[in-house]
Amino acid sequence: MALILAIESSCDETAAAVLEGSNIKCNVISSQIDLHKKWGGVVPEAAARAHVEAISPIVIEALDAANVQFSQLDAIAATNRPGLVGSLSVGVAFAKGLSISLNIPWIGIHHLEGHIWSVLASDLHFSGNAMCLIASGGHTELVRVNSLGDYELIGSTRDDAAGEAFDKCGRLLGLPSPGGVSIQNEASGYSGSLYPLPIAKVGPTEFSFSGLKTAVLQLVSKEGTQLDVKKAAASVQNAIVEPLVTKTIQAALHCCLDCVTVGGGVSANLELRSRLEAECNRHGLRFLCAPIELCTDNAAMIGLAASLRFSQGKVSSLSEDVAANSPLPR
Repeated sequence: MALILAIESSCDETAAAVLEGSNIKCNVISSQIDLHKKWGGVVPEAAARAHVEAISPIVIEALDAANVQFSQLDAIAATNRPGLVGSLSVGVAFAKGLSISLNIPWIGIHHLEGHIWSVLASDLHFSGNAMCLIASGGHTELVRVNSLGDYELIGSTRDDAAGEAFDKCGRLLGLPSPGGVSIQNEASGYSGSLYPLPIAKVGPTEFSFSGLKTAVLQLVSKEGTQLDVKKAAASVQNAIVEPLVTKTIQAALHCCLDCVTVGGGVSANLELRSRLEAECNRHGLRFLCAPIELCTDNAAMIGLAASLRFSQGKVSSLSEDVAANSPLPR
């Protein structure tokens, strides 16, 4: 089986992984969370500089952990779209440089395709024919996955992504970053009543979370020091998870699919995973999700998608560039 070095640098994680076929030999991540905390969000220029400093050590660490030499590699993969252009450029330039110096192919991978195929880490036999919910800080999309490279966008958010909503609401509640983790922690074990936060009434496969942020701002202002943070966190989590679960199930049933998958950083949320699995069981649908450690941005998911592409002889030209925005590949 092919040995592939995969690189992910689309936002604020510098990551490298080594895979032998679909077997993940190692997965190394260097996070920039602490760097960006002082600004309250990711600063693109700072992120790109941090990637430059981290990428060589991270790649070497990954190869050492996998006990693999550069000369043994069969291909190099890297995320080349979508994402922060400066951050993407660091990983892609590094991958292309290795491709040229080692005289092996490089494979540009769409970030969302990585999230889609991250479930291979849970089920090596997954080949598609599923409704995939991609929920992260920058994306909330329902994608019909027929097979590798055969995708149909069924629905998406009109405004904020689910992960963005978690982070913004977390800040409004005075919780530490990242907001999604803090909200989940505060909501854990809470079983009381909820604050009446809105769930947007939009199309059957559309999402909208911008109104939630406004409602939470008003709630914080109204309650003041009387605000029950645990109750508020549970209410926010419900307002985000409820439409994600309901519309994903509805989309799968409407498309006559018998499998539901979920990927992206928000898929690490335990309430989302639990409720999706319960609804899938109720409707006789198969449910797949990646291990928690492969939900947030990582290189292993890029390697899984790249391994599939490489096995089908699909590699990239050195002229293929990075892109801030891009539809899923065909």
